[in-house]
Amino acid sequence: MNHAGYLIAAIALLFGASNGIPAAQAETIQLKADLKGANEVPPNASPASGKVLATLDTDTRLLTWTVTYADLTGPALGAHFHGPSESGKNAGIVLPFKTVQSPIEGTATLTENQAADLLSGKWYANIHTAANPGGELRGQMMK
Repeated sequence: MNHAGYLIAAIALLFGASNGIPAAQAETIQLKADLKGANEVPPNASPASGKVLATLDTDTRLLTWTVTYADLTGPALGAHFHGPSESGKNAGIVLPFKTVQSPIEGTATLTENQAADLLSGKWYANIHTAANPGGELRGQMMK
C-alpha cells in the first residue's frame, strides 16, 4: 500500500468507515410516574391514583406514553406534561394530551432540549379536574 492508501485507511478508521468500529446506536429509555394528589403543589387529598408509562427513542426523540388513572373527584378537564421543573415546584405545559379520558395514549417528537429535560427528571404529568383545577394528580417522570 502506498502512502496515499495508508492515509485513506487511517482517515476511514478515524471516522468509523471501518467495519471494526461500532456505530452509535439509538437507545429506548423507559420512563414512569406514579400519579397522586399528594404530589401536587400544593398537595390535595384526592382518592384518585394513576400511572404513566413512557418510552423515549434517543435517536428520533419520539416519546410514546400511556397514562391511566381511576377514582378522580370528577371528570378530567385537562391532562398534559409540564416542565421543566423539579418535584415540588410548578411549571408550564410543555406537551398537552389530545384526550383526557383514561387510558390516554399518545406520541410526540421532542426537541433536543425537551428530551434533555425529560431525561433529567424535569417533566411531570398532571391531570386536572373542576375540584382541583391546578391539578388533582401529579407524578414526576423518572427513568
